[in-house]
Amino acid sequence: MFPFVRMIKDVWLASRQPPLKTLTEVHISQHICWPHDLDVWLELNNGRALSLYDLGRTAMAQRAGMLGMLKREGWGLTMAGTSTRFRRRIRGFERFEMRSRALCWDDKFIYLEQSMWKRNGECASHVLYRSAVTDKNGIIAPERVLTALDQPTTSPPMPDWVVEWCAADAHRPWPPMQDAVA
Repeated sequence: MFPFVRMIKDVWLASRQPPLKTLTEVHISQHICWPHDLDVWLELNNGRALSLYDLGRTAMAQRAGMLGMLKREGWGLTMAGTSTRFRRRIRGFERFEMRSRALCWDDKFIYLEQSMWKRNGECASHVLYRSAVTDKNGIIAPERVLTALDQPTTSPPMPDWVVEWCAADAHRPWPPMQDAVA
């Protein structure tokens, strides 16, 4: 089940923090790996890790004024792609820090970067999301979104590794061949 109670708590905490000056500023949140977050190997389940990343993004959006703006404009937010790298285990009851920020954007998507950090300073996982703001007509250009947030509309340079991920993803067949997923 999605961690709704944790999300409400994290958004509430974020609403009491200073607003982010820009969408690219880092939002830091603190978390605990609870028993219901564990897999059979007693470590943070990879699916739950993505749900916890949802919490970090939502709290970041709260601090950036994005939640209020989305509600005001009648817009939605969706994830259009992801690339995740897991490198260190997070075990039950272990505390960790999550860092969330917008990295850059292009004409359609905002690229979000998040990471989980163990207390000893090791990065446990890192994720890149391709996100889109939408309305009933489809994707809304990031420039329009940033204007609605009263933020600079010029994107920071897209890092090479993000450019390469986008290029590789463009070669992926869609929809996938039906016999390949049967």
